[in-house]
Amino acid sequence: MHQILVYSDSLTWGIIPDTRRRLSFDARWPGVMENRLNARRRVVRVIENCLNGRRTAWDDPFKPGRNGLSGLAQCIEINSPLSLAILMLGTNDFQSMHPHNAWHATQGMAALVSALRSAPIEPGMPVPPVLIVAPPPIDVPKGAIAPKFTGAEKKCQGLAEAYSTLARELDCHFLDAGSITPASRVDGIHLDADQHLLLGEAVAGRVASILAQATADESAAG
Repeated sequence: MHQILVYSDSLTWGIIPDTRRRLSFDARWPGVMENRLNARRRVVRVIENCLNGRRTAWDDPFKPGRNGLSGLAQCIEINSPLSLAILMLGTNDFQSMHPHNAWHATQGMAALVSALRSAPIEPGMPVPPVLIVAPPPIDVPKGAIAPKFTGAEKKCQGLAEAYSTLARELDCHFLDAGSITPASRVDGIHLDADQHLLLGEAVAGRVASILAQATADESAAG
């Protein structure tokens, strides 16, 4: 069985835009991905570690524990062995309380990859390959969440391109979620239910190819 860690924020946690409710696992994109992969007989177990408000590498001045670097190495240690780690973060780096732009978020993502690869896993267990997923670009924020993300649609510009370059430099896999779906029509930040479905199906296809290549490489090496 392949264990896949998804390390993300509210876009993946499945918050229903402009509410405090949550989509079911089967409706969230990690659940869609797991179901599609298992239907293809790639037996996988998706481990979700998704926290609302999580940044790449920054603290939230109002809520503790939102720095994505905090505890990532232990998360890798706890859930090893892993066949793949998926990192989808960056949206909250652009909250109105932060001055960050795409460059800053990319530095945060680089720090996450470094922490993941240096995690104290047990001897003989693999350091998992990494799939960096750039979240959809933020639209003009709407609804109750709008003040928290004032100006975010400008600060996030160029994130997918910067993450793509980083992935090449760090030998990570990459997927641009914005090429699959825009942000929520309701709040301009999160994902609507139909967008979770689209993203989950697309990530399943990408993960299937990553796992297949890893299997082929192992066979060739053996």
